[in-house]
Amino acid sequence: MTVPLDRQYLVELQVSAERISQLRRIVAAHLRHWNLELHVRPVCRAAEELLTNVQRHVGDGNPCVLELRWTGRHLTVSVADNDSRMPRLLDGGGGGLSRVMALSDSWGTCRTADGKVVWFTRYAETPCTTGLLPRTPLPGGRTFLGGPVAESGPVVETGPVVESGPVAELV
Repeated sequence: MTVPLDRQYLVELQVSAERISQLRRIVAAHLRHWNLELHVRPVCRAAEELLTNVQRHVGDGNPCVLELRWTGRHLTVSVADNDSRMPRLLDGGGGGLSRVMALSDSWGTCRTADGKVVWFTRYAETPCTTGLLPRTPLPGGRTFLGGPVAESGPVVETGPVVESGPVAELV
């Protein structure tokens, strides 16, 4: 499967509790479409935290931009808003940036001309989608995944191969 490099989704919104739950479903749909099913829960939870922080600290109804970008190897989620106050990672608490940090491989903030961007990344390599082939019986009752194999003589079972030589000690 070939994955187009640098898939992107961007949406501008006015943040509200109702809109945050809608965006959670939209983010999940995009991740599923990109075959990143294993990342749906953690990415949606972390994105929801970023959007909730905008609602809580910048204000309900404030404009912001949510962006998803997947390179085939890394998924980056960012939320930009128009408030210049930079977020802080608080000790204790189980939410906010602490949760984003726990759900991501890296995260950060950046000032912009209009405010700031808060982002996180997750390693999300292109999934391997090898389909299983049906089992085809071989003569003698043996099966081989992928199809029959021509037999050229009796099957000889061998034990494990043991190589002699110096043994390296792991430190």
